[in-house]
Amino acid sequence: MTLINPPLLTHGGTHEARAFRMMIRDLARGSQGVTEADDLKVRQLATPGAAVRVLDGSGIIRGATWGQGSYTQYNVGDSTVPIAPTGATPRSDLVCLRVEDPEYEGTRDPETDQIGFFHVVSNVASNLTVPPNGMTAIPLARIDMPANTAVVTDAMIKDVRRIANPRRDRKLYTAFPGSLSQITYSDNKWHNWPTIARWSIPVPAWAATVRIVTTIAGLRLARADVYAAMQQVFGTVLGQDTVIDDDQGANTRRNTVVLADSLAIPAAMRGTNQTFYLQTYMTKAETGDLGVDGGTNIITDVEFTEGVI
Repeated sequence: MTLINPPLLTHGGTHEARAFRMMIRDLARGSQGVTEADDLKVRQLATPGAAVRVLDGSGIIRGATWGQGSYTQYNVGDSTVPIAPTGATPRSDLVCLRVEDPEYEGTRDPETDQIGFFHVVSNVASNLTVPPNGMTAIPLARIDMPANTAVVTDAMIKDVRRIANPRRDRKLYTAFPGSLSQITYSDNKWHNWPTIARWSIPVPAWAATVRIVTTIAGLRLARADVYAAMQQVFGTVLGQDTVIDDDQGANTRRNTVVLADSLAIPAAMRGTNQTFYLQTYMTKAETGDLGVDGGTNIITDVEFTEGVI
């Protein structure tokens, strides 16, 4: 294939439709899927029946043929998609947003026929999450129906949407203790420490997950062996324990501790400010102390990622 000319939007030029589709592909970075977290979600009918409804939203559908480019399609209001009843055996169907462009496949007429439409691929594998090879389509939901069933409920709908280009938001939070703060051989309980590592963090309304990495460089250990655990807390969500197990005796020494979590964002937290802090558990198994001071840096890296909801 030769270089397509003239370049798009050259004054006085005549441009093929695929030039615009290739622009969509380039702007979408070759990705396909729904545009935002709740776009084109598939749900049961208001009164469950032999169909599902596809909600408002838009998506980008990449052509199955190279050079075809990508299509944009949007849905306003609920669209009803019929689902055939099952017989004596269970069946899975895949609901897709499909484009059938007669320049590349089929015989649909753009002047009279729907080129973009909701399409059901029937009797697929029970773990399938993508359309068949060669089909210009994006998957929305898999319907897993029991035998002898004519009514589709939300419990049978498996969401298989993906966001074409998920939004991300990343910020660093830092703390530099000005004086010594210690947590000593203690009571086998959790304590909010180091207290300086505490921030109010805004949660984007579109966030589905958050990855949080806290690095404590120059953590001070003193007096005796230390056995402790540290944990990140974000709002009401607890991270995993990171164990500090040190057997270097009575000398004062420093260490680096890294805590890392990937957490799901509950719906109630989206669009709000949530408190992030660290907590530490000092066991009675060892009698050493932990401390942070002017030689300690605390860095918390917070990255929110969009996902379907």
